[in-house]
Amino acid sequence: MELKTMKTRTAQSPSTPLRSLKLAALAIGSSLVLAGCAGNPPTEQFAVTQSAVNGAVSAGGTEFAAVEMKSAQDKLKQAEIAMHDKKYDEAKILAEQAEWDARVAERKAQAMKADQAVKDSQKGVQEMRQESQRTVQ
Repeated sequence: MELKTMKTRTAQSPSTPLRSLKLAALAIGSSLVLAGCAGNPPTEQFAVTQSAVNGAVSAGGTEFAAVEMKSAQDKLKQAEIAMHDKKYDEAKILAEQAEWDARVAERKAQAMKADQAVKDSQKGVQEMRQESQRTVQ
């Protein structure tokens, strides 16, 4: 079976300045629409970050991990400023960093509380041993 190609001519419309102007307007309008949709406020990330900061505060982060808490709170404030200035990419990055700083503060506070509980338990055991030795003598 043999394929044959058909040679056809398409009608060429004369290029008019109005047509060029319409195409340019369409291109500019499309780029403006795309630029407007490109940056969305990172509201979900802000909610996650605020939750992480609140969790760190509840865990005792301000007492046991002051440096990490300060860093988290400072970055969250910077992210809010960037959000206000509609620098959404920067705001999202800062909010993510604040979230992780808060998570580190929470874990550090939990670890320090656990360490303190172990020390208290050891002290209690030692006191019980000393008390039991006094009663034996």
